[in-house]
Amino acid sequence: MNALLGESSNPGPRKPMVELSARFYLGVMFPVLATLMLANAVPACVAATSQPVSQAAAQPLVDKFVLDDTIQPVSADQVARALTRANSDGAAALLIEINTPGGLVDSMRRMAGGILSSRTPVILYVAPNGARAASAGFFLLEAADVAAMAPGTNAGAAHVVFEMGKPDQTMAEKAENDAEAFLRSYVSPRKRNVDAAIAAVKSSKSYSAEEALAQHLIDLTASSDAELLSALDGREITRLDGSRQILHLANARIELLQPTVRERLLGRLVDPNIALLLLVGGALLIYLEFNTPGTIVPGALGTLMVLLAIFGLNLLPIRYTAVMLLLAALVLMVLEAKIGGHGALATAGIGCLMLGTLTLIAAPVPELKINPWMAVAVSGAFGVITVFLVRLAVRARRLKQRLGFDALVGRPASAMEPLTPEGHVLVDGEIWRAVADQAVPTGTSLRVTGHQDYLLEVTQAGGSAQRDAAP
Repeated sequence: MNALLGESSNPGPRKPMVELSARFYLGVMFPVLATLMLANAVPACVAATSQPVSQAAAQPLVDKFVLDDTIQPVSADQVARALTRANSDGAAALLIEINTPGGLVDSMRRMAGGILSSRTPVILYVAPNGARAASAGFFLLEAADVAAMAPGTNAGAAHVVFEMGKPDQTMAEKAENDAEAFLRSYVSPRKRNVDAAIAAVKSSKSYSAEEALAQHLIDLTASSDAELLSALDGREITRLDGSRQILHLANARIELLQPTVRERLLGRLVDPNIALLLLVGGALLIYLEFNTPGTIVPGALGTLMVLLAIFGLNLLPIRYTAVMLLLAALVLMVLEAKIGGHGALATAGIGCLMLGTLTLIAAPVPELKINPWMAVAVSGAFGVITVFLVRLAVRARRLKQRLGFDALVGRPASAMEPLTPEGHVLVDGEIWRAVADQAVPTGTSLRVTGHQDYLLEVTQAGGSAQRDAAP
């Protein structure tokens, strides 16, 4: 039994060999196999991850901004934001697609200055078909590192237009010479035709895409963004400081810059027609609040509308003589309602209002002016409504505020029975006890002259006049 037990316990010395084998595989072979697996997996991962990186590195970024508006402070802020974005996100170029009738000189100079000082090359593209870069837009076209136009577009007509009317000859020459010098300052370093550019300012010369290319005012024509970037890939450009740079735009990824909510709102407010509607509507709501205090909503909404209108008009050149005409119109309409000018004061006020709104904006392009039909319609409607409301308010304030029996004084009455001199009378459908200054029969027309406690005092409706007429 002991031998059997001893033989059954004989495998005991082999246990360390089994443990040694397990430790060998776990401690040596497993790390080796894991190392071999990682060695095979890492190159695959590197190849898988390096391929998108190399593709992203090979695909340049081009920021694109669409300027389809007039040249004014809001659009100038948008271009400044686009330039800042392109200079900070490593874009290979900034593509500005433009379609503008022109605008304000100060805003144009600010935009051109930003384009000229941009570290990122700026491509200005007049598109789509039928677009234009007129007036101030021509200055921006020539300021770009690359000037391009789509077929069927035009540029030029950049003669200086004075906002406040034609000045004297000396001031006109100074303004024109200043604009020409500014244009020459960057057209010449861009190796473009200075004489043709100056002709657009001095003689309001305008060029089609083909004419601009033949006159060396632009660098190329293209029908689409893809065609434009493909044609520019590998082209060497000369920056304003004289340095040369080669554009790498093959298979470029175009990222469109969208306007912010603030820019969208300001873009609407800078429209003088919308600003005029806000101003007139807000003024009427404020007047309604003054006449019905406590409603709150008309006053708050009207104040907001007037403030938005003033903010929008502040971005545009305003004629102060037009503002004086608007104030004079308000005074005349109030006087018409108070003293009654038989319509003459109201007519003069509406005329001043129309003339003031028509000449309010001193804009160099029609797109920044108030539409004449809008000015006439709004002025006429506002004038009539204002005179009507003010007249109602003045008439209501002139009436004495009376309550109870005082409200019955002066009202017509009718005798329901003979008054000798007391009896019952009917006043506004109500039966009252009354005393007459003399006896009157049933059905006599009376008039309430006063009261004593609950007893009305009446007299015949035409009695006093008849007594005055008696000999």
